[in-house]
Amino acid sequence: MSHRRLHLAAFRTFLVLAAVLVCPVQVVIAQEVSPDAPPYEQQLMRLSEIFGALHFLRPLCKENDVPSWRDQMEDFLDAETLDENRRRRFIERFNQGYRGFSVAYRDCTDAARLAMGQYLSEGETIITDVTSRYGR
Repeated sequence: MSHRRLHLAAFRTFLVLAAVLVCPVQVVIAQEVSPDAPPYEQQLMRLSEIFGALHFLRPLCKENDVPSWRDQMEDFLDAETLDENRRRRFIERFNQGYRGFSVAYRDCTDAARLAMGQYLSEGETIITDVTSRYGR
């Protein structure tokens, strides 16, 4: 691998790590949670962001998920949101997750596969936690 390509790959990895580390903090500060929001609201917001990231990463790495992560997000929105403002906040987080990776990746890399695996695991943890603690 040439010095220039190695430098470019390192820079892309830095951008993704910066987006993953910085963006969630900014979003929590920027987005207010209403007082009547469920206690698991922040977990669902994070799940929306994970869905967006996976919607970008899985096809990039030639993973053919049926239903797609966008379709899963639509099902989630239909099940979880009656309030239009809340629905918009979830959509914003989905889009943020998508954009966070789309600006840094054009090809499936080892770093993209690692992020994808971590997001799948984190999403599963959130779903398990929320349904076991708050499920009906």
